[in-house]
Amino acid sequence: MTDRVQLFVATRKGAWFLDGDAKRSSFAISGPHFFGHIVHHVVLDPRDGKTLLAAAKTGHLGPTVFRSSDRGRTWTEATRPPAFPKVGEGGRAVDHVFWLTPGHASEPNVWWAGTSPQALFKSHDGGATWDSVKGFNEHAMYGAWTGGPQDGTPDGPKMHSINVDPRDAKHVYVGMSSGGVFESRDGGESWAPLNQGVAADFLPDPNAAFGHDAHCVVQHPARPDRLYQQNHCGIYLIDRPATRWDRIGNAMPKEIGDVGFSIVVHPKNPDIAWVMPMDGQTVWPRTSIAGKPAVYRTRDAGKSWERQDTGFPREQAWWTVKRQAMCTDHVDPVGLYFGTTSGEVWASIDEGAHWSNVARHLPHVYAVTAARLPS
Repeated sequence: MTDRVQLFVATRKGAWFLDGDAKRSSFAISGPHFFGHIVHHVVLDPRDGKTLLAAAKTGHLGPTVFRSSDRGRTWTEATRPPAFPKVGEGGRAVDHVFWLTPGHASEPNVWWAGTSPQALFKSHDGGATWDSVKGFNEHAMYGAWTGGPQDGTPDGPKMHSINVDPRDAKHVYVGMSSGGVFESRDGGESWAPLNQGVAADFLPDPNAAFGHDAHCVVQHPARPDRLYQQNHCGIYLIDRPATRWDRIGNAMPKEIGDVGFSIVVHPKNPDIAWVMPMDGQTVWPRTSIAGKPAVYRTRDAGKSWERQDTGFPREQAWWTVKRQAMCTDHVDPVGLYFGTTSGEVWASIDEGAHWSNVARHLPHVYAVTAARLPS
């Protein structure tokens, strides 16, 4: 029997859930949750299969996190959301919680959160209360690493792509826009940049150690020493313990380029990954290229790429896909899902060979995550 899949869709005006049938061919939509509020991320805890956390920016509560222990039927707000210590005028304040990641399997109540501006927070009680990761947030290099107040990232600078090594709870990778990729091997007490080999065309020093614009960073679950990165300046791969990224986006068709927001990996095969390229010309329109959307897949760790667009509009489709808005499931064959800036959700149940529209007319989609439905 094929596993059924549930999608959690976070948007500019709330969150919706999509429940797939046994064949993943159609999805029943329910919601909205947090209607009218900005929802940046909704994530199910794979450790218990029922706890959901939602990162929301509400009109009356401001930036916060909500928790559900019954897969979204009821919600409670965090009693102490991610926040900087109160300081005088000119101090930092969390604008929104952007990213949520469950902790290591050995730490069932731990969650990590990334915010705008760039900061890292950690919960030890399932998301009810959050503490600042001082090793990063109060580091002497914080201002230099993050670009300071002059950072011009659209919708605000942000900490994202929090990856906890499945072999070691203390080994964590994060991505920042701007700032780049950083690594901690001691649970967040100390950090080091990991950006060698990544282009930074917008910086005075294109070989700078930090200040890069990582859009999405993924650690492969079956081969944790391999990381993929979609950057403002290309697509990259690194196999640790190497310290230099390789630009695998150079193998993309020249007329397409290797600019985008999202990158996802095959959960079992570390050589397979998918990206959704976007128009990366000077004015940054952030749309599909020429209004003709397509996914590109590599099956050889970036040595070559193939276009996958069967089922997509052939023209006049001017949307793109944000960094959290593309995901895979763990069914065989692997399903892929993404949400668009025009409020559509698309699905493929054959690893990208064919695509179908499973939801439309939603608000601007910020994130899509997938999980198995309870049997």
